Amino acid sequence: MTNNGSISDTITGTTGTTGTTGDTVLVLGGSGKTGRRVAALLAERGVPARTASRGGATRFDWLDATTWGPALDGVTAVYLVYLQDLGSARAPGHIEEFLRLAKERGVARVVLLSARDWPAARPVEDAVRASGLGWTILRPTWFAQNFSEDMFLPYLQAGELRLPTGDGREPFIDAADIAEVAVAALTDDRHHGESYDLSGPRPMSFGEAVAAIAGATGRDLRYTPVSHQEFRADLVAAGLTEADAGIVDGLLRTIEEGSSAYLSDGVRRVLGREPRDFGAFAARAAAEGAWRV
Repeated sequence: MTNNGSISDTITGTTGTTGTTGDTVLVLGGSGKTGRRVAALLAERGVPARTASRGGATRFDWLDATTWGPALDGVTAVYLVYLQDLGSARAPGHIEEFLRLAKERGVARVVLLSARDWPAARPVEDAVRASGLGWTILRPTWFAQNFSEDMFLPYLQAGELRLPTGDGREPFIDAADIAEVAVAALTDDRHHGESYDLSGPRPMSFGEAVAAIAGATGRDLRYTPVSHQEFRADLVAAGLTEADAGIVDGLLRTIEEGSSAYLSDGVRRVLGREPRDFGAFAARAAAEGAWRV
């Protein structure tokens, strides 16, 4: 990918870029962690973007195919986020059908948000590769923003994060880095046919992550290791189904086992710089009031 370290350089380069030609990018999951950042970066660079979600001005629902065509009108590129379950049995079929329609409507490229170390997502990735479109696949690690925007936020606001991850480590990635990489892939033909594994700059335990947030906020925050059984019970008590609780528990188990405690070079290959550090993320989010109670 690019070797320059700035989005503007990626977009305004002279070889194989869309620049600001008036092409419209459809951003699925437009209100999500990466989608809204992708849309904002495209707007900053003068690239027209249409954000779509189940409740947005442009309605898009993976479970309602009648919403797909209107969202694709006039679009030449798609940032593809599958908000159901990328590893589900129905996901490849949905993706194949959607991309078939997208190609018919004149879409030329697609950037898929997948996940690192998730074999269940490979059938969807295969469907993207077989679509006949210019494609790029992004495989990030766990988002730093899981601590500040939804998944772990209520627990941190209450002062304690209880997880079955032990001392397992994960190189959490800032969603802002994912968005920059996605914009590069959406606007530069040099990224066609590439799959990029994305991680932060250092593996961290959840205890270290919570300590960094405590330091940034000045609050007494705790990480408490619990058993998988206790964790699933906590999730069910919070309103998740047994099945969904099992999925989340299974994803965290890979961290506990240490299989994800390694770095990937995708951010550096695309942007020409190291990824943002978790400490910088925590300081920024704290200043924005993420964990204020």
